[in-house]
Amino acid sequence: MGKPDPLEGHVSGQSNKPMSKPAHSLGYEEVIKELGVSGKDGLSPQEADSRLQEFGNNELDNGPGVNPGKILVRQVANAMMLVLILAMAVSYGIGSYIEGSVVLAIIILNIVIGFMQEYSAEKTMDSLRSLSSPTSQVIRQGDNITIPTVQVVPGDMIELKTGDTVPADIRLVEVMNFETDEALLTGESLPVTKITDETFDEDTGPGDRLNIAFSSSNVTKGRAKGVVFATEIGTIAAALRGKNSKVREPKRKEDGKVKPHRQAQAYALTAGDFVGSFLGVNVGTPLQRKLSQLAIGLFCIAVVFAIVVLAANKFVNEQEVIIYAVATGLSMIPASLIVVLTITMAAGTKRMVERNVIVRKLNALEALGAVTDICSDKTGTLTQGKMVTKKAWIPARGTYSVGDSSEPYNPNVGDLHYTENPPDNDSDDDDLPPDVGGPQPWEELVKDNKPLEEFLTVASLANLATVYKSTEGEGWTARGDPTEIAIQVFASRFDWNRSGKVEGDNAEWKLITEFPFSSDVKKMSVIFQKTGSEKPVALSKGAVERVIEACINVDLKGEGDLEELTEDIKEDILGNMESLASQGLRVLALASKTYDGPTGQDDREQVEKDLTFRGLIGLFDPPRTESKDAVKRCHRAGIGVHMLTGDHPGTALAIAKQIGIVPDKLASVSKEMESQMVTTASQFDKLTDEEIDNHPVLPLVIARCAPNTKVRMIEALHRRNLFAAMTGDGVNDSPSLKRADVGIAMGQAGSDVAKDASDIVLTDDNFASILNAIEEGRRIFDNIQKFVLHLLAQNIAQACTLLIGLAFKDSNGISTFPLSPVEIMWVIMVTSGLPDMGLGLEVAAADILERPPQDLKRGIFTTELLVDVLAYGIWMSALCLSSFTLVCYQWGQGIEGTNCNDAYSDSCDTVFRARATTFVSMVWFSLFLAWELMNFRRSFFRMQPKSKYVFTQWMFDVWRNKFLFWSVMFGFASIFVLLYTPVINHVVFKHTGITWEWGIVVVEGVLFFGGIECWKWGKRVFYRQRAKKLGGGRMRRLSSTVFDGYAGITPGMDDPRPRAGSRTASSVGSTTQQGSDEERQQADEKAAKVV
Repeated sequence: MGKPDPLEGHVSGQSNKPMSKPAHSLGYEEVIKELGVSGKDGLSPQEADSRLQEFGNNELDNGPGVNPGKILVRQVANAMMLVLILAMAVSYGIGSYIEGSVVLAIIILNIVIGFMQEYSAEKTMDSLRSLSSPTSQVIRQGDNITIPTVQVVPGDMIELKTGDTVPADIRLVEVMNFETDEALLTGESLPVTKITDETFDEDTGPGDRLNIAFSSSNVTKGRAKGVVFATEIGTIAAALRGKNSKVREPKRKEDGKVKPHRQAQAYALTAGDFVGSFLGVNVGTPLQRKLSQLAIGLFCIAVVFAIVVLAANKFVNEQEVIIYAVATGLSMIPASLIVVLTITMAAGTKRMVERNVIVRKLNALEALGAVTDICSDKTGTLTQGKMVTKKAWIPARGTYSVGDSSEPYNPNVGDLHYTENPPDNDSDDDDLPPDVGGPQPWEELVKDNKPLEEFLTVASLANLATVYKSTEGEGWTARGDPTEIAIQVFASRFDWNRSGKVEGDNAEWKLITEFPFSSDVKKMSVIFQKTGSEKPVALSKGAVERVIEACINVDLKGEGDLEELTEDIKEDILGNMESLASQGLRVLALASKTYDGPTGQDDREQVEKDLTFRGLIGLFDPPRTESKDAVKRCHRAGIGVHMLTGDHPGTALAIAKQIGIVPDKLASVSKEMESQMVTTASQFDKLTDEEIDNHPVLPLVIARCAPNTKVRMIEALHRRNLFAAMTGDGVNDSPSLKRADVGIAMGQAGSDVAKDASDIVLTDDNFASILNAIEEGRRIFDNIQKFVLHLLAQNIAQACTLLIGLAFKDSNGISTFPLSPVEIMWVIMVTSGLPDMGLGLEVAAADILERPPQDLKRGIFTTELLVDVLAYGIWMSALCLSSFTLVCYQWGQGIEGTNCNDAYSDSCDTVFRARATTFVSMVWFSLFLAWELMNFRRSFFRMQPKSKYVFTQWMFDVWRNKFLFWSVMFGFASIFVLLYTPVINHVVFKHTGITWEWGIVVVEGVLFFGGIECWKWGKRVFYRQRAKKLGGGRMRRLSSTVFDGYAGITPGMDDPRPRAGSRTASSVGSTTQQGSDEERQQADEKAAKVV
């Protein structure tokens, strides 16, 4: 039985629960009434939950979701499993039923474990995708909140803006220049302009229902408010969901026909894709593909080793020889590699969710650890995103200031202060002017104050935000843009709230038209008609430079007499703007005029010219408390931070200073270098790519940033061989998010288009969460290196033991293997596989954010890792071979029996004891190595050098990772079962119980620990000596090098990270610096002056 279609019998345009007529045939007041919802406050949370239970989630049936069948097939259809199946087949083919059955059991175990882990990982990723799915702005109980689109219910009041995806079928209530792209539904290529007041016949087609915003259509322009009348997209869009074909299309001629060789080529490419997918070399993340290629390479080596075994025994057709060859081949196969990698990445995504980061693409997990530069927006990311008006300047009156308030939406909290001084003559206090006479009531300030009234009229009416006191007694509520909310709250402090001016039967003002904010003109304007007035009034606010360009006069005396806005007056206005901006305030200008001209959208230029300047308003978006520390930690990690913001340069610089993106002290920096440190988009965009590349440094702050500027900044970083992350929230940010190596969207303020273009999403819109993501990315990278090193060292140890063990021959000239096939499989799957999973869950090293970023071009296979693989593998093999030799030849009589590879006998007792000693040694070494690899260089006994527990700290370290600890304990405990259980020891594992040989194992274990510790000590000495050589005998922290480029320090001396042309101050890539002691001391002194 298939799932019933929830849309069966559904009438086009009707609600989930049918209304008297389809929504497009009813007025919006009637739709709101029939849906039983408040047009102002929306649904209550309780009613919304009830409707969600009644109507279900607002989503389509997206198919089976996580498909267990496909996951099961993937466990069988891969290169590693193919090797095991071949080994099983060979074992059964030559009559070695025990070995074949054990391999079969390993195959089943691998499939079961792999299926369970991958199924869990897929479910996790599926849930994460739902977390990063589109969200909607709904009004519930008077509050504007963000909810997942799947939770939208009929009756929800929805607010839409440019870049949003319409979450459900909506009857529009308010529109302002609102257009949607309905190509998905109607095939109409041009956006459709929407209206609210008209109704249409019931049989009107979807494309002509202009009062409806359809689910899944995109908002291309303007804003709107509406009520949801139907959830789940209609059958029209559902029918458009296509199927992805995996068959390559052949190249066709102009007439559409296909030549036979082109068809054959397409089939060959399709077959190649299938084989590549089967082997894992063209699917998954880059790291997964690289590890699949490694596995295939190891498989080829395994085949070669098997041939070597056969050749060493003269290719005799003996069961023992063939089993030995199979065992040698299996020793080189890291069967658990892909499973452990999947588990590690799945666990990483879960940890990131806990740290407010949602991973949309697994590639980002690898890329995060290599990030060298972060280009971040300011508002809401580095700052709190809660704007508060702090100061307003009116030319004819002076400066009005607002005191601190813990309730940003409450206009009754926060004292009002007034001074006749303009901001540039204001107090040095960044917050308030001198309290002359103390706080003043708003009534006194407004009384007989025409300039203030004109200013408040613009602030209140040229504003789309709503600020009102909740009817539920829960305090003040605000909806709208944070900047406009702050301005509306300021107007409300003087009882100039927009709602009181434009709502009600006897409203004082009536809206005629609205021109929304445009990034091109950087203004928004409205035209209102005042009751009893003959002429309408045009009110405008926006960027100061753009507004004063459009102004021609100003009231300087406060008597209504307008004076020409001369260049001197403009300079004075700009000076006051700079003063406000230098205090970290975002400054906007307000202007107005009487206007009786045309009011169409094409007449905007005429409306927004010849204005009267009314004043400046300064808004404060305080930095997040954690931003300063996060920036400092980025610098310590060798990551440069760039602020790309649309704000004024002064505002941007003030915030950048507060959080440490630029140094506090600029006295030691040349004017030329300071101009390169902080610039504007207009200046940056005028430069050619060659001119940008010739600059010794890239800007740390770009103000008045446009979308194209962000793209050019990313490209400039790429040309310097840097790895960039970019944050974005708007629809125009999608190009830069896609161009960046890691695109980071905002989960709360971000548009659906930005989220779709991103690699990760921040659920709290917090810059500090980016650092959390980078830390997790580096941790995952480190842990992958740890378990890959452990696996490969184990493979090298087993392969060397078996290949060198070819010399151990019986009287028939047949090689006697020091490790049996089942022992090898046990080590690969249990002794190595389980601890590897534990290593994948290791916590981040204490210094993980005090190292330079990783080099993705080199990947996990660094020189250090490759040398370690050989060193550890050879050392383990040498000790294992010595165990076999001592038991068999030193204290035994050598290999006296024959057929000792197949069955136990008294004559083979010595061989079985030697094999058991070798097996126990190999198991111990593998388990001990897992603990040693918790840190590549630090001693196992001193992984926390600053710990007060000098002799017992290692106990805390091994207990910290519970999974790894119990994996090791299981490995130790299992040895005794395997050694002393009858049948299992002689028949299955081909060894026997040992007694005095335990002394050899213990001594070998001590030697193993001693050898590893000596190797690590040698590495520490080597890297210290190299650091001293490169650093002239001294080392500098990465954070101390961030501003070297601006301090005039020779970049080549202090920045070894590669880039094209020259180094940037942000391109810090090493904890060591080149040059002599004298040069290094000079560099430190210069940097200290700047920082």
